[in-house]
Amino acid sequence: MGKGTIYKRKGKRLITQHYDHYLKSFDFDVEQIYVDTSYGKTHILVAGPPEGKPVFIFQGGNCINPMTLSWFLPLIDKYRVYAPDTIGHPGYSSEKRISAKDNSFAQWIKELMDYFHIDSSAFVGPSYGAGIILRLATFMPDKIDCSVLVSPAGIKLGSKIRMIKEILLPLVLYNGTSSTKYLNKITDTMSDNSMKEMDKKIIGDVFKYIRLEQEMPKLTTKEELSHYNSPTLIIAGEKDIFFPESRLHKAAGNIIPNLVAFKTYDMGHFPSEEHLIKINNNIAEFLNDYY
Repeated sequence: MGKGTIYKRKGKRLITQHYDHYLKSFDFDVEQIYVDTSYGKTHILVAGPPEGKPVFIFQGGNCINPMTLSWFLPLIDKYRVYAPDTIGHPGYSSEKRISAKDNSFAQWIKELMDYFHIDSSAFVGPSYGAGIILRLATFMPDKIDCSVLVSPAGIKLGSKIRMIKEILLPLVLYNGTSSTKYLNKITDTMSDNSMKEMDKKIIGDVFKYIRLEQEMPKLTTKEELSHYNSPTLIIAGEKDIFFPESRLHKAAGNIIPNLVAFKTYDMGHFPSEEHLIKINNNIAEFLNDYY
């Protein structure tokens, strides 16, 4: 939970340029709305038919909102999508980090929902964003009509030794040398060799110019979700270095009361374009059935 800025040197200008460039690549209208919350100003992307049912989408950690929002664009045809820039992460929201271990994120989400006069909603979150949804499920389960957790944080971690070897050490070397060799090693590991060049560039600049959020969301317990009964879909990757399917599957079954489906793909933490087609089909079917 840092104070001051999360950016180093020219970082804010560079990252917001990436952010704006990503938004311009979308072929639909996006509203940008600022909401004052008790945790700071929050910037939200809003798109989709105004009469559509609401879906909140939370970004991955240490990432920019439009990048992970781009994974779920088919939702915008049918649903009213609300995608907040997570406070304390790259983007246009307040830079003061809040804890992902207590009820702070749940309260933050409630304030955003209150602003838009939304009592309950469907939720979609990849990675850190899924961990945020699990904080809401713990403290305010009635806010969630159903949820989709993609490569989710907050359930079970992968091998720390492997993360150190394949992510942390190349990250130290990349920051010391700026060599694309080390950046490619990280992004290839994260995406199973499928990351777009545009995303690699953004990830590289995030590594260079952001004081990274190093704390993962709290690992959720069965007791915490004892009052959470909303239908839940989990989508996981066999090659995900952070939250591998092999560790997630059993743990998720133990703690999530209404886990209606668990989909597994031969993918890394970042899905490929081909996997995103399948993932969006899974999500569309799930929302049709449960929302």
